[in-house]
Amino acid sequence: MGPSHRERIRQHLLALDERDRYLRFGYAAGDAQIDRYVDGLDFERDEIFGIYSRKIQLIAMAHLALHADASSANCAEFGVSVASAARGRGYGARLFERAVMHARNGGVDKMLIHALSENTVMLKIARKAGAEVQREGPESEALLYLPAATLDTRMSEMVEEQYAQTDYRLKVQAKQFRDILGQLQEVRQGVRDARGKSAA
Repeated sequence: MGPSHRERIRQHLLALDERDRYLRFGYAAGDAQIDRYVDGLDFERDEIFGIYSRKIQLIAMAHLALHADASSANCAEFGVSVASAARGRGYGARLFERAVMHARNGGVDKMLIHALSENTVMLKIARKAGAEVQREGPESEALLYLPAATLDTRMSEMVEEQYAQTDYRLKVQAKQFRDILGQLQEVRQGVRDARGKSAA
């Protein structure tokens, strides 16, 4: 996802309720704090991944923030949010796997996930991937060491990226088609209503 998706990212995050904002950011972020977060997204440095519904609503998004780390050549931090209506479909896990692959191919050798200890879903995803989880009271930190990229991971990412772009374009075209059909139906209904009034 690039800068053109910024407003959809904003809408997705603003639609999260207080509890979901608390789990995503580690505190109950207000609208102004979310605005600052979205405005500060660096699409050149970081990677933002998303899953869209058929209505072109962003229902899940992940932020892979790249930064230097003193004990590692490269390190990235992962954060994810899923709309309440889209839970239980594995979207968070899919975005995590996508981010891991991208990080590996970009030369990142470890990934951090900061989460509240009560965010059991995120911590389960991290543990399943092989991350070491350390709990410190209400917060936990998962550390996942990444193997080096291979030809297979590079090819897989190319295929997945192409698939994602195609899927998004098809959803946009389908929505445009549905919108046109809806407008035509409104026009036809208007014509029928006008004929009915004139006949009366």
